Amino acid sequence: MSGSTGEPDDEGLRHPGARRYAADWARAVRRLGFVPLSAAETERLLLVHTVRLADALRAAVFTSQPAEDVGRALVEAHLTEPRVLDWSVRALGTRFLAEVLPEQPEAPEQREVPEQPEASEQRDVADVAGRVAALQGALAAGFARALRDRTFTQQERIARSAWQARDDVEQALRDSEARFRAVFTGAAIGIGIAGTDGQIIDVNQSFADMLGYTPAELRETNVAALFHVDDAAGMWELYQDLIAGRHDSVRTEKRYRRKDGSVVWTDLAASLIRYDDGRPRFTVAMIEDITDRHELQQRLRFQALHDPLTGLPNRTLFFETLGGLFAQATPEHRVGVCFLDLDGFKAINDSLGHDLGDRLLVVIGERLASCVAEHGHLVARMGGDEFVILVDGGDGLDRAIEVAESALTAVAAPVHVAGQQLAVSASVGIVDCAVGQTSVSELMKAADTTLYWAKAEGRGRWAVYDPERGARDIARSALAAGLPAALERGEFVVHYQPIVSLLDSTMVAVEALVRWQHPELGLLGPDAFIGLAEETGLIVQLGRWVLDRACRDARGWLTEFPDARLVVSVNLAARQADDPAIVATVAEVLSSSGLPADLLQLELTESAVMGTAGEPLRSLHRLSDLGVRLAIDDFGTGYSNLAYLRRLPIHSLKLAGPFVEGIRADGPDSPAGHRDERIVDALVRLAHAVELWVTAEAVETAAQAELLRALRCDTGQGRFFGPPAPADEITARLRGEP
Repeated sequence: MSGSTGEPDDEGLRHPGARRYAADWARAVRRLGFVPLSAAETERLLLVHTVRLADALRAAVFTSQPAEDVGRALVEAHLTEPRVLDWSVRALGTRFLAEVLPEQPEAPEQREVPEQPEASEQRDVADVAGRVAALQGALAAGFARALRDRTFTQQERIARSAWQARDDVEQALRDSEARFRAVFTGAAIGIGIAGTDGQIIDVNQSFADMLGYTPAELRETNVAALFHVDDAAGMWELYQDLIAGRHDSVRTEKRYRRKDGSVVWTDLAASLIRYDDGRPRFTVAMIEDITDRHELQQRLRFQALHDPLTGLPNRTLFFETLGGLFAQATPEHRVGVCFLDLDGFKAINDSLGHDLGDRLLVVIGERLASCVAEHGHLVARMGGDEFVILVDGGDGLDRAIEVAESALTAVAAPVHVAGQQLAVSASVGIVDCAVGQTSVSELMKAADTTLYWAKAEGRGRWAVYDPERGARDIARSALAAGLPAALERGEFVVHYQPIVSLLDSTMVAVEALVRWQHPELGLLGPDAFIGLAEETGLIVQLGRWVLDRACRDARGWLTEFPDARLVVSVNLAARQADDPAIVATVAEVLSSSGLPADLLQLELTESAVMGTAGEPLRSLHRLSDLGVRLAIDDFGTGYSNLAYLRRLPIHSLKLAGPFVEGIRADGPDSPAGHRDERIVDALVRLAHAVELWVTAEAVETAAQAELLRALRCDTGQGRFFGPPAPADEITARLRGEP
């Protein structure tokens, strides 16, 4: 045998047999237990050990030390699974020679076919077998010793750590006790320790100073003796919950009784300290004097919930009280609200000054509070000159009305302020119902609505909420709120009512009438929403849309029926007529639609025309200069002042429907019918005298049409000539279709 006992050489590392053996060894190791190395690292490590074992077998002077080193190295590489050792020892005895050192004589059990060896060969085989056995034992011994040494080392380290931990814990306990004692003694907040029976064990100086006792006195006191009389039951219950373990800690704001009988408000935090087995041991309480803060909070809360001018409860406190009443009362419990607003208070402020107005409000607030004080009703100032009285648990509507009348009487008495005697009145909205029938918000909404009803009916009176009237108002408000979105969604449509020549019965014009195709209510006429549009200011935008739609439809009729030259008549609201941009708007619409100006007629009501002056009057003249026709709608129902006919650029008059309807209702032979006939005759003659075209509205019968024709009225419109219809029906009529 040849070789050395040193480190494996490069040739050995490159030996294919050694590499195969090391690869098998690595796979077995990874299969049998946890390996902290990658597959390549494991195989490289075991290849080195394979070569070392091979070198030990081939060494001229044999020693098993390399195998022991390999066993130790396996442990150092954390390959400590017992099955890894078992595989390594067994493979060294059964596979190593055949795979790694095939040139070495094999032991009989390693040969595939037994042969009879020569005597020298028998000695070599015996020598190799002995070396293999020695290496197996050394490998196992090295593995075991390394494992034992590591165990001893770990045990020693653990023991040292345990002793160190014990020392650290003892030191920490001493430090903790010192810190606690320092905190306990020098803390600015009060700290007290008590047993489970409430007997005080110890307190610091701050605790004693806070309650006006000495620490020695408190050590002889039970915590129950310190509770405020109003909080005693609750505090003891809280303390018992803590002792019983239902809470490990509690925090609350509580009052304590000082030695001199005064009260101190504290922020209390109490914790339960237990024995190791979980049994309650004692309690630790920390208290901070918050008396100043509590009093400040009370003042701030009063200020937040009361009107600074009158001292009455404010809107916030009123709703807080009303909400609490609704939350606690039974559904049958009745509640009433009297919502009061002073009449003409703005005039007092504007004429006499806000300072005097404020002093008046103070007097009114005092009177209202005084007139209901004996009944315990809440009076609150809602803001401005609005007050509200909450009638809780009254006898129904009669009681609420009685309160309202008492309040009106109190307000109506003359008020002397700063040498001034003021006569004041108020309006009151009354709502009374069962709690189960409404909500806080609905109740106050109804009260607000009813107040405005009272104001609309006159001053110094009350009104009672009417659900049906309220429902109508709500529906009207809902329509008003939905107008802008409806315009954006294209829910409006334009219908056209024919205007027919009374001379030859031909259709010479149409009046554009807007309709709202409401998604829920169906098709709504202008009476349902035009007034709302005027109130909200949307009439200008809506009127612009109607004008544009009508001009485009009229342009379409002109293109298809050029000989008809159908005039489209569009109503112009008073706010539109007052709009400085009306002329530019009309010019832009005519330009974009391509409709000639003489085929557009703008209708204004008689009342709107009477109010026209200044810039609006100039706008009408400029519209006339554009070539647009101007007509007065509902002529005869307004001021009946004919002077304006001379100064306005009017082209046509539309006789009001009541005159024509009177002819229809009473007949031409009746006194009333004859009177209406003479009025129509006079109006037609007057219009013709100043060269105005005359259109009669609301023509319903052939007799009316014939009479108007006899009176030389120019055109008529009404259901006799056709109801308002969509544009395509007008188109069909122009085509002569039935």
